[in-house]
Amino acid sequence: MEIYHIKDLSFAFPMKEHAALSAINLTIRSGEFVTICGKSGCGKSTLLRQLKTVLTPHGKRDGAVYFNGKSLEEVDSRTQAAEIGFVLQSPDNQIVTDKVWHELAFGLESLGYDQPTIRLRVAEMASFFGIQTWFHKSVTELSGGQKQLLNLASIMAMHPSVLILDEPTSQLDPIAATDFLATVSKINRELGTTVIMTEHRLEEVLPISDRLIVLDQGGVIADDTPPKVGEILLSLNHPMFASMPSPMQIYAGAGVHNHLTCPVTVKEGRQWLNAYLEDKTVARMAETQRRDFVSPGPLAIQFKDVWFRHDHNGPDTIKDLSFEVREGQFYCIVGGNGTGKTTTLSLINGILKPYRGKVLIHGNNLNKMNAKNLFVNRLGVLPQNPATLFVKKTLELDLYEMLSDNQLTKEEKKRKVEAVVQFAELEPLLTMHPYDLSGGEQQRAALAKVLLLEPKILLLDEPTKGLDGFFKEKLGYFLRKLQAEGVTIVMVSHDIEFCAKYGEECAMFFDGTIITSNEAHTFFSGNSFYTTAANRMARHIWSEAVTIEGVIDLCQKSM
Repeated sequence: MEIYHIKDLSFAFPMKEHAALSAINLTIRSGEFVTICGKSGCGKSTLLRQLKTVLTPHGKRDGAVYFNGKSLEEVDSRTQAAEIGFVLQSPDNQIVTDKVWHELAFGLESLGYDQPTIRLRVAEMASFFGIQTWFHKSVTELSGGQKQLLNLASIMAMHPSVLILDEPTSQLDPIAATDFLATVSKINRELGTTVIMTEHRLEEVLPISDRLIVLDQGGVIADDTPPKVGEILLSLNHPMFASMPSPMQIYAGAGVHNHLTCPVTVKEGRQWLNAYLEDKTVARMAETQRRDFVSPGPLAIQFKDVWFRHDHNGPDTIKDLSFEVREGQFYCIVGGNGTGKTTTLSLINGILKPYRGKVLIHGNNLNKMNAKNLFVNRLGVLPQNPATLFVKKTLELDLYEMLSDNQLTKEEKKRKVEAVVQFAELEPLLTMHPYDLSGGEQQRAALAKVLLLEPKILLLDEPTKGLDGFFKEKLGYFLRKLQAEGVTIVMVSHDIEFCAKYGEECAMFFDGTIITSNEAHTFFSGNSFYTTAANRMARHIWSEAVTIEGVIDLCQKSM
């Protein structure tokens, strides 16, 4: 039985020459788990929003969407609210009440259910999702992972027949993301709920997906099981293959496979690797696997016994934090949601002030530096929410706004803007309002704005959030180039693969302080969960292999 039938669907935003969606034809059967992926701006979120009329953006639409055999326009609002659940990217954008228990009950109250039914369903969902221990908490006390789980539970309390999720793990740490996806899989498996999801981080999603649909420039270029789609993208030499799980990329890069099946999960990758290396002499791990970096220079950032709390009588968020970042270093900070990572960036850029200890920037006490000394050609900050950087009606005006106080000629400003636009692939987006861009497009645009300031220290809070594998690679090489030019980079990220491949030093945050730090390669080769899929797949043979490229190289050297 089909739950959605999409027929010749095309959609264009107002005053846009090119359609965001073009001639989409899809059938989604009841109970399926469907994942949709594609490059940033390919139309993923736009497609999902066509599946619930209240979320459909304004624009010109052709074709039709059928829900349970009926045109979606003919399905009344109450039925859509109850039957079609939708989880947004940002956990905070969907929470509407102040208490956990009330958030669980809110949707049911809005649909007019009686109190006994509401109490029963709320109790059932709290038990199913393991919410009992924080049932009476204020939502402001919850971590990002708990908020997203609460959003999911609130929707599932209405017993929808289809669950639509738009990059729901983009703001979650790796462990919280894994837990969240395990819950979604349990809903699909045990309740039979149809799941339609867009996602950039495919390592954990593809093993639980029945189908993978790839969009490119608003059209479907692949629609099959995850292994088949991987083979299609590889044969097309498509940039989206860079987003496929590490075992698939290692399989492709290793070369001849003797008809071995393409692996998707880490478990399958291990089995494939064992079979691939059978009758081969396993290559030894060489010191050349480690990346060589230029010797670090003087101190760029220094924390000395820093303590911080948001409220005078509240708990400490940052506890006795001391660490150093040298000029030209690429320093990555990882850790769970709510451990103090973003707060640390705010202490570096002066938004927050410690109540004890010192923060030094190039040897100067931050408390004694004015805004001009701190930000003019010194600090550049990419916040976790890129939308906060946009102040103009079009992206082009927003980019020029960054140079408004700069003593440059019109031609010089034009050259700088054109260069950053070309790097971030923003040409088709210049006339759009920044708030109309997709999450990934906003991330690229915000990064472009920050880079126009040519900062000596670049602070990045989740810079790969919403970015596809192709642009992540491009961003990584560009950051390496900046680093080679002497720019200091401090990055907070949940993207373990990106940190391992491009970072120089990595630090683990826990309970308001750094508990360990090391050279990136060494750091990730010693962890169980905070490590790469490539390491989990190959460490029983090569314990220090961390990156996809490193494992492929060792496979090819094994004869």
